[in-house]
Amino acid sequence: MARRLRIRVDYHRCVGSSICVLTAPGVFALNDRGQSAVIDPAGDGVEKILEAAEGCPTLAITVEDEDSGERLFP
Repeated sequence: MARRLRIRVDYHRCVGSSICVLTAPGVFALNDRGQSAVIDPAGDGVEKILEAAEGCPTLAITVEDEDSGERLFP
């Protein structure tokens, strides 16, 4: 069974760099305000999602394991 993740974008921090969209396009897309939005938390693998979160220049993305509540990033 695939690991279920809770992915959040802090809109006070997101500057719309698009790094997350380029890294994990199955999970992130830019919304109508030019900020990142989660479109499908299972759209890419865990490694790609964590890579996208780590690449965010403002640390706007948090990733948690949905079942255990463990924070995976940051």
